[in-house]
Amino acid sequence: MQGPEFKKTAEALHAGDLDAAEITDAERKLLEFVETLTRHAYRITDEQVEGLREVGWSDAAIAEAVYNAALYAALVRIADAFDINPHDIDAILPK
Repeated sequence: MQGPEFKKTAEALHAGDLDAAEITDAERKLLEFVETLTRHAYRITDEQVEGLREVGWSDAAIAEAVYNAALYAALVRIADAFDINPHDIDAILPK
């Protein structure tokens, strides 16, 4: 979602406020799943995955959400470990 028409949704998502975000029920379920994955991966249940399928997410899409969330978490931890700040990105990019 990009562009000015998505500003309210982007702000709500940035604030972690799914109730204020203008998203579909399927998108909400996927974001709730990713939150569970991020905070407590061991709590993911077969019923939660089945709920994603029931609202139209394919197994490939669910797997992609898992891969993306896991990769993001890994990259954040690497950046934190090396004290890489997004504002310092120009300092590490080749010129």
